[in-house]
Amino acid sequence: MARTTDPLVIGGVVGDVVDNFSPTVKMSVIYSSNKHVYNGHELFPSSVTSKPRVEVPEGDMRSFFTLIMTDPDVPGPSDPYLREHLHWVVTDIPGTTDSSFGKEAVGYEMPMPNIGIHRFVFLLFKQKKRETVNASLSSRNRFNTRKFAEENELGFPVAAVFFNCQRETAARRR
Repeated sequence: MARTTDPLVIGGVVGDVVDNFSPTVKMSVIYSSNKHVYNGHELFPSSVTSKPRVEVPEGDMRSFFTLIMTDPDVPGPSDPYLREHLHWVVTDIPGTTDSSFGKEAVGYEMPMPNIGIHRFVFLLFKQKKRETVNASLSSRNRFNTRKFAEENELGFPVAAVFFNCQRETAARRR
């Protein structure tokens, strides 16, 4: 049973995107200007325009990981009938490195929420071995993390983190 103080449970990531899991790997997501992603913190669209560096300090060079970034709140959090929208997939990330060492299977798409506050979720899965993930997709819309993980035999995530993001008004832009 998930702890009720777990930010992934409170934020609805567990339930909306993945089933309950126990994180076993540390993962750091860092946007330019040294903006770290912490569960539930808000980042502005203007600060997440380019892909972040995702560090996987665990494992060894023989361990490989798949990273998924998804938005479960499309088109808006009050009625997310298009859930999920895929923003990024990187496969074959060697342990003890970062996402730049992996294979970008689906290019980074910057968050651009139009309605309400969206959650942008980074999920890290451990692969059974290298070059086993098939990330050829017909569309970024209606992506299903659970189904993708099942089809690629990834199991449960080993790490996850999410941030909140909403449309910037002209007055809020920096």
